[in-house]
Amino acid sequence: MVPSLQVPPNCDLTLGMTCVDKSEPGRTVWRMLADERFTNPAGVIQGGFLAAFCDSTMGAASVTWARGRKVRSANAELKVSFLAPVRPGGWLTCRAEVVSGGERVAFVEAEIVDDGGRKVARASSTYILAPRSTGADDDEEQRG
Repeated sequence: MVPSLQVPPNCDLTLGMTCVDKSEPGRTVWRMLADERFTNPAGVIQGGFLAAFCDSTMGAASVTWARGRKVRSANAELKVSFLAPVRPGGWLTCRAEVVSGGERVAFVEAEIVDDGGRKVARASSTYILAPRSTGADDDEEQRG
């Protein structure tokens, strides 16, 4: 069963992600709290959580870019560069943008900044765009 439009995906709920802007096709902005629960033994946010934040934000961007074409997007590859350690307690903002795409693929880049505007991570990903099965809810509209 396809998730309802009214309920964000579980991964977004777990990370506490909130969509800030999806007004422009192919671009999205999301925020999440650098929560103490996401720290590693060094006391900083573990990179996997930052990668998931980028992935979700970029996936949403690919869906907004494909809006109106009844597609699903699936991540084919993900590259994340961690630029600075993130201490818990502040808000993080991830901005994602489709930089190129066609009927079946979208290339997306993202950047995470902290409350002070410091760049803490950059990511790029390739999303495969596939036709959505008929009769499925538009669950991607919740993301994008």
